[in-house]
Amino acid sequence: MADALLIIDMQAGLYDGPQRPFERERLLDTINQLIKRARAANKPIFVARHTGPEGSPIAAGSPLWQVWHGLEVDEHRDHLFNKTRPSCFLGTDLARQLRAAQVDELVIVGMKTQFCIDTTCRVAVELGFSVVLPEDGHTCMDTPALKAEAIIEHHNGTLAGAFVKRISARDLWRSSDHATH
Repeated sequence: MADALLIIDMQAGLYDGPQRPFERERLLDTINQLIKRARAANKPIFVARHTGPEGSPIAAGSPLWQVWHGLEVDEHRDHLFNKTRPSCFLGTDLARQLRAAQVDELVIVGMKTQFCIDTTCRVAVELGFSVVLPEDGHTCMDTPALKAEAIIEHHNGTLAGAFVKRISARDLWRSSDHATH
């Protein structure tokens, strides 16, 4: 079983926007640690950028569309791709790329919990992939109805079992055991 890291929407417009993501510094550190461990274990890394239409604040190439500068991705080594929907699969060739790399399990991290994380987890399972969701590897912002912490916990609980294997990021790709979680 081959696995890969999928990082969703860690972009300047979301990460550093007017509404700050819950525990954003901790999340950035967690994802950067996963990037380092994925590289050490020779796991492919896929990075999704949410892309708006031409003229929007997150149009391709705009400052807010850029991957957050503190995220340790390598544009020459990692697989960056653009998406226009909450699903990382709809309108992209991600499924084809994963199958070509013989990936059957995805570790999904990034933003926003209730939109792109949730949708991508569910669609990945529908497409036949196994999904690992680090419970501390995704975030969002407060909404008028719920605080971000409650949204994250709700989705961790709702997705666990039926859609994802819920674990702690610290249990992934440890140096003593690269082959398993």
